[in-house]
Amino acid sequence: MSTLLDQLKAVTTVVADTGDLDSIAQFKPVDATTNPSLLLNASQQVSSQSMLDNAIQYAKVKAQNSQDQLQLACDKFAVDIGTAISKLVPGRVSTEVDARLSFDTQATIDKARQLIALYQENGVGPERVLIKIASTWEGIQAARVLEQEGIQCNLTLLFHKAQAIACAEAGVFLISPFVGRILDWYKAATGKDYTAETDPGVLSVRDIYHYFKAHGYATIVMGASFRNTGEVLALAGCDRLTISPALLQELAQQQGELTVYLQDHGASSPQPSPMTEAAFRWALNEDAMATEKLAEGIRKFAADQCKLEQLLQQQL
Repeated sequence: MSTLLDQLKAVTTVVADTGDLDSIAQFKPVDATTNPSLLLNASQQVSSQSMLDNAIQYAKVKAQNSQDQLQLACDKFAVDIGTAISKLVPGRVSTEVDARLSFDTQATIDKARQLIALYQENGVGPERVLIKIASTWEGIQAARVLEQEGIQCNLTLLFHKAQAIACAEAGVFLISPFVGRILDWYKAATGKDYTAETDPGVLSVRDIYHYFKAHGYATIVMGASFRNTGEVLALAGCDRLTISPALLQELAQQQGELTVYLQDHGASSPQPSPMTEAAFRWALNEDAMATEKLAEGIRKFAADQCKLEQLLQQQL
């Protein structure tokens, strides 16, 4: 009998949630995603040192003042890691916009264009890249503009159905609703334990998936941020799932028959009127979990971005 990972790959596009090139080569996912935390981890690896050095030298040549050099070095390192990943996967690489731009639509657009330009310098076309943006109202509006330009986006830090709907209405290519971080919040808030079938993160992604399919939205649903293989398996059939190397390893060692929980039965309802900014903000305001986890996620990614900058600053 084939492993659960092999069976999962037959019904869901498996994406590696890592910047570790060795893990990507081992598990052979279709796509790969990175974020500031994963890039910070990658920067500590000996195999990435040459890319760090290259990013620093590139920035010294291309930028004049120290602050511009630092920002460019960070972007160049992220893109060079992404370029190396693109040689190992047949699909796309997700590269994240600086989380500190999460509430600035124009700055997010500008940064996305710069990242795509750096990829093109490396010979990687925009059709191989997804720009990751936090699912704030401002980030979603930036993605709306970028999608119209042919720069496709992955909207991340998504904890609420309102975020998902706003992304779909903006024509976003892909969303990454989080699972494990939702579970973390509910476990801390209630003191309860949850099974895969009662896991609030799993239920949230299932709800979003069914809503998108029923209303005919083209936006891809990619479950993310998993705490255990039970959460992963409970979303079998989802468009895509981005999974850490540790959980991929567990799935590759597990036998059994996979149950497919999510299937696209086609659109059955018309799309509703577009969501307003006021409705979006009110929906998040009414959900303590979504509000807290979105803010926390932005802060954490920003903190790891700052740590990466400190590392590069020492060498600059």
